[in-house]
Amino acid sequence: MLYDVLKTVHLLSIILWIGGMMFAHWFLRPAVLELEPQARLRLMQNVLGRFFKAVLAASLLVLVTGLWMIGRVAKQISQAGGSFEMPLSWTIMSVLGVLMVAIFMHIRFALYKRLRDAVQFATWDKAASALASIRLWVSVNLGLGILVVVVTLIV
Repeated sequence: MLYDVLKTVHLLSIILWIGGMMFAHWFLRPAVLELEPQARLRLMQNVLGRFFKAVLAASLLVLVTGLWMIGRVAKQISQAGGSFEMPLSWTIMSVLGVLMVAIFMHIRFALYKRLRDAVQFATWDKAASALASIRLWVSVNLGLGILVVVVTLIV
């Protein structure tokens, strides 16, 4: 029962994270391009601030629940006298997941801080540059997230 609850939390956190990146990249971003630059940058700083709080929680939940599930399976196999060898898909998922969290932390604590500060001080060229960097790294993370899903389903 606990395993099922943690797996559900794991999957819902991934859905929030990847779905949010897809929404922001393919739907929100094109829509806000119609706004004046200052309004667009203020809106994106506000939206991303809210989204990044949710992703911070989700990414940490993904790590904790993923590690717990791997540990539980390893413990059960070990207690049964077997030798645990992590499946290739789990290894790929784990490595890419940790990489995604590291990239997100850079986005959240470095790039978003630049965006927030630039918007606060109305340095719009710096805000636009920070938002472009965020967009690039979100694209990388989105690609990695989709790759994790594909690997999990295929391998």
